[in-house]
Amino acid sequence: MNSDTPEKAFKVLLVGLGPTAATALESLAERFTVVGVVRECNDEAESVDPVSIRARQLGARVLTTATISAIEQAVSELEPDCVVVSSFHRILPDSLLSRCRFVNVHYAMLPRYRGRANVNWAVINGEAITGISIHEIAPRLDAGNILFQCAIEIGEEDTVMTLYERLNGIQRRALGETVERFLKGEPGAPQDEIHSSYGCTRLPDDGEINWSASSVSIDRLVRALARPFPGAFTYLQNKRLTVWRAARVFHAARYDGRIPGRVVHVMRSEGYVDVLTGDGMLRLYEVQLEGEEVAPAASVIRSVKIGLGLHIGDLLRRIEQLEAQITELTRRAQPAAGASVNAGREGV
Repeated sequence: MNSDTPEKAFKVLLVGLGPTAATALESLAERFTVVGVVRECNDEAESVDPVSIRARQLGARVLTTATISAIEQAVSELEPDCVVVSSFHRILPDSLLSRCRFVNVHYAMLPRYRGRANVNWAVINGEAITGISIHEIAPRLDAGNILFQCAIEIGEEDTVMTLYERLNGIQRRALGETVERFLKGEPGAPQDEIHSSYGCTRLPDDGEINWSASSVSIDRLVRALARPFPGAFTYLQNKRLTVWRAARVFHAARYDGRIPGRVVHVMRSEGYVDVLTGDGMLRLYEVQLEGEEVAPAASVIRSVKIGLGLHIGDLLRRIEQLEAQITELTRRAQPAAGASVNAGREGV
C-alpha cells in the first residue's frame, strides 16, 4: 500500500434513504471501506440513482430493500464494524443494535426535535437555529451519546432545502472523522433528557394553508415545504393549488375590511398576486394547479373576485350539482329498465 494512502481499518454499512445520503457516503468513503449502502428504490430507479451509482464505483453492495430484516441480513453477510444511519424512517430493534456499533445523523440540535421532519418543523415553528447531531444509537428514539453537534442560523428567506444544503455540507466535513473517533473509543456526551422534545411525522395533507393565520406563519409553511417536499397548498375554485414560492408584503395597504384568502392584487406584468392573510398580505410568485405545470401566480389566479381556500358555499354548490347529476342519471336509467322488463314479459 502507498505510504501516502491512509489505511482503512474499519468497514461501515450506510443506511441512507433521503437527500442526506450522498454527502454521508462521500464523507465515510474517505476514511472507511464502505461495504454496503441501503437505499429504497426499484431496479429502474437504482440504475440512475446518483448515490447507488457512486456506491458501486466504490465497490459497495447496493441494497434496494430497506426493511429491518434486510438490514439484519446485510449486517450478517457484510460484517461491518459500524452501521451509519443518515435518513431512515424506522426504529432499529435492540436485537439489531447488539450486533455492532450504530451511529445516527440527525438534523436537529438534540435532545430537542427528536423524531421526524425536524428541519421542516424548525422552519414552521420560527426557530432561530437548527443543526446537525451525530450520536450513538441507543434503544430509545434519537437517544444515545452525542458525538458531534453544530448549529446553523435559520434566515428569513431560508427554505427547507437551503438549510439541507448547508447541513449536508457540515455532514460531509464531519461525519467520517466523528465515526472514526467513536470507533477508536471516544464515548461522546450523554443527552440531557430534561430538554428533550419531539417532532411528529408530517403528511402531505398537513400542508394546507390557513389564510386566517399570520403572514409570517404562512410564509414559514411555504418555505418549510418547498421542493422536494410536497408543498404548502390551498384551493382555487375547489382545485388544489400548491404554492411553491411566496413572500410577505411589507408596508402593504391597510385593510380594515379583511377577508383572509381574498386576492386583492394581480400583477400580470410581473407574474405575482397578493392575497390577504389574517394580519397582512402574502405575495404569491409560483404556484401549481392540480394536474398542471408550475406557473407564475398571475397566469393562474386572474381575478380579485377570487378567494383562495375551501369555502362552505362552494362545497354546498358542488354537492347540489352532484345531486342534480345523480337525479338526472337515475331518471334516464328508469325508462330503460322498464322497457327491458316489458320486453321480457312479451317474450314469455
